[in-house]
Amino acid sequence: METSTARRLRWPRARGRWAAAVAALVVLAGAGTWTAVADDGKPAVHRQDRTISGGGVALDTSYFTAGGGRRPAVLLGHGFGGSKDDVRAEAEKLAADGYAVLTWSARGFGRSGGEIGLNDPDAEVADVSRLIDWLAARPEVLLDGEGDPRVGVTGASYGGAVSLLAAGYDDRVDAVAPVITYWNLADALFPDGVFKKLWAGIFVTSGGGCEKFEKKLCAMYERVAASGVPDAEARALLTERSPSAVADRIDVPALIVQGQTDSLFPLGQADAMAKAIAANGAPVSVDWIAGGHDGGDTEDARVRSRVGAWFDRYLKDDRGAGTGPAFRVTRTGGVDSTDGAALTRGASADSYPGLRGGTREFALVGKTATVRNPAGGSPPAISAVPGLGAGLSQLSSLGVGLSLDFPGQHATFDSAPLTSSVRVTGTPTVKVAVKARTGDAVLFGKVYDVSPDGKRQELPSQLVAPFRITPDQQGKPLELTLPAVDHAFDAGHRLRLVLSATDLGYASPAEPNTYTVSVAGPLSLPTDAGLTAAAAGLPWWTWGLPAAALLVAAALLLTARRRTTTPAPDPALAGVPLRITGLAKKYAGAADRYAVKDLGFRVEQGQVLGLLGPNGAGKTTTLRMLMGLITPDAGEIRVFGEAIRPGAPVLSRVGAFVEGAGFLPHLTGRANLELYWQATGRPAEDSRMEEALEIAGLGDALARAVRTYSQGMRQRLAIAQAMLGMPDLLILDEPTNGLDPPQIREMRDVMIRYAAGGRTVIVSSHLLSEVEQSCTHLVVMDRGRLVQAGPVAEITGSGDMLLVTTADEITEPVLRKIEALAGVASAVPTEDRRGLLVRLDGATTSALITELVRLDVPLTGVGPHRRLEDAFLTLISGGSA
Repeated sequence: METSTARRLRWPRARGRWAAAVAALVVLAGAGTWTAVADDGKPAVHRQDRTISGGGVALDTSYFTAGGGRRPAVLLGHGFGGSKDDVRAEAEKLAADGYAVLTWSARGFGRSGGEIGLNDPDAEVADVSRLIDWLAARPEVLLDGEGDPRVGVTGASYGGAVSLLAAGYDDRVDAVAPVITYWNLADALFPDGVFKKLWAGIFVTSGGGCEKFEKKLCAMYERVAASGVPDAEARALLTERSPSAVADRIDVPALIVQGQTDSLFPLGQADAMAKAIAANGAPVSVDWIAGGHDGGDTEDARVRSRVGAWFDRYLKDDRGAGTGPAFRVTRTGGVDSTDGAALTRGASADSYPGLRGGTREFALVGKTATVRNPAGGSPPAISAVPGLGAGLSQLSSLGVGLSLDFPGQHATFDSAPLTSSVRVTGTPTVKVAVKARTGDAVLFGKVYDVSPDGKRQELPSQLVAPFRITPDQQGKPLELTLPAVDHAFDAGHRLRLVLSATDLGYASPAEPNTYTVSVAGPLSLPTDAGLTAAAAGLPWWTWGLPAAALLVAAALLLTARRRTTTPAPDPALAGVPLRITGLAKKYAGAADRYAVKDLGFRVEQGQVLGLLGPNGAGKTTTLRMLMGLITPDAGEIRVFGEAIRPGAPVLSRVGAFVEGAGFLPHLTGRANLELYWQATGRPAEDSRMEEALEIAGLGDALARAVRTYSQGMRQRLAIAQAMLGMPDLLILDEPTNGLDPPQIREMRDVMIRYAAGGRTVIVSSHLLSEVEQSCTHLVVMDRGRLVQAGPVAEITGSGDMLLVTTADEITEPVLRKIEALAGVASAVPTEDRRGLLVRLDGATTSALITELVRLDVPLTGVGPHRRLEDAFLTLISGGSA
């Protein structure tokens, strides 16, 4: 049965009197603000910021277009705890590729009003329909009928879920591309009736606290968090706000992207949505990326490209667009010893195999074990640690993990050594028999990959599955479904099943209990022989030496010879923190469009360098190359004389704060830092934690739970995390985002104190006044190129930058004449148009004054201008780039 909400929101594809409905539902506040974004080789992207009101709430939106004519539209949602600003780059790319793109901050986030409803059909989902109404009235949007725009919806996590819900509640949605999201939020947070307490706590904290949510959601969370046991009412509340509630109505083409390193929304969530949508007759493709909510490589460029191709096919009706295979999985293969790059490749199939494809069975050996649940469930075993970002999951992909199971709290069952390698793709299963001394048994199951010598065990993707085994299920064989993974177990290794009574991420029973556990059948591993793996770029020696492989080895050897080897260290630069020469990086898939081109500058010890430039200047791309996260197409980066490559040893001398840090809200600040340093695998004495903390100035706050921190304290804690080990080069990307003026001043002091010891700081920021006060040197970029570099005083006080003031406003015709004067690089009017910022390019000040008098400009003053903001605007307004 459809609810009244569903009947109200599911729109027919052709409707009359549509304009009246729009007028009743949507109120547009203000005329909006337009900006243009330059994009080499494509029309400029225009952004219009606007408030769209309806349903009792005002939504902050941005609308992106480029070029002319009607085109399909895309609604682009953001992740939980974020805002529309998080997806701006993706929106600009889609707009440049021929879409009308609308982004918005969901209720309770950014500058939008309202309370967080976790995608309530009557709130957030209804908002999406109002946004579709607005798109239908735009003259540049392609229509399928009156009031029916051609529209796709995409987004990650929270935004991915609303894309699915929109397709279920509004018939006008034509295609969706949800990324790392949930199908049933109750199953995600209460798997098998066990409370996923850490992720739930992070949800509430990142939303701004319980008071930011609808009252019934807040009451539900507090009730479950206090008891540790989800009840039927809580499950019903989350289920009705999940895409699974409208599973039979989502019948549009769906590209489903899910993360392998994701303990929040594991692969089973994507499996359920893929099966349900395919059952409705819609085209479905599934893509398992390497990263997820627990960190790792989220493959942003590839995912964006695939989403774009998906919409090209199903929104633009471009039948030549390659939408990719029905199923694809990214696989990691260690680190290339020649350049330190992580080795990844894709495997694909023409149909989605699900999670229980062709299986192989392996007998497990182990006696019946007694497992104890300690009082309060403490200390807990450790699997994934939500909030640490890429730490544990990236280490896991390299065969290193911090999983920990306490003696007496777990049962272990091993297989015999494998006679050949086994690739698992899906969910392993096993039959066990469990008996609790009293009541329910709560256990956590995981499968380790154990090395031949037994000294190392790896937990694939750091995943664990919880099980609540009720008294009626106890004492007899019970099949347990273990975490879905894609993992290769090598020959000679053992499979190890562990069933633990506790896990850090979940709520174990508070009362002590004892369980007896035994295996009642083999471990069944899903494999899929139909998957075709792409070539893996591995060094030749990893292939073995059978005669049949000699040709393959020879081909790989030739490839290796063509690959650039890591240059030798340059002793002359051993004391230079950073030197960049001829750096270039092209946009993905572009032959001649550059994010960074011919960039070069040098940073000395003790400097605080400000990296400046407008959006799209290439600052973030430069920083990512500097940290070894992406590889340049040309040029060289040397840190203390050593060339930078992904995984380069010299990166241990670099600390970075790039996209903020995730912290465990219930742990203290100090405990979070200790856990992070432990995840790096470096000795505790190398952390130099006390020095970092003294500079960060956190004081007594270190002993408090992070959930009590202000935004400024969280930023300081994140900077302290970047300073652990006291790296010689510290990189900070927008460290003052979200801070008030007193907090910004405190952050400025932190940077200055850090550099005072002879270390070097590079800070990217849009707060020019703060950069002017805290930085000693500047690098100004525009459209990927260097505009100017040097000391702050030199740039702000440069003699070729003049402020011309006038008695009257400067008209456009006069401005054009001044810009055309010989020896003038640029002329930018001041806000009141009673002045000009003029950058000279060969002309002298006296010659400029002569020409201005000739043009009858009523001068009141001409002189050098020393504000960084004005110097910056002058630099990037001219054609230097």
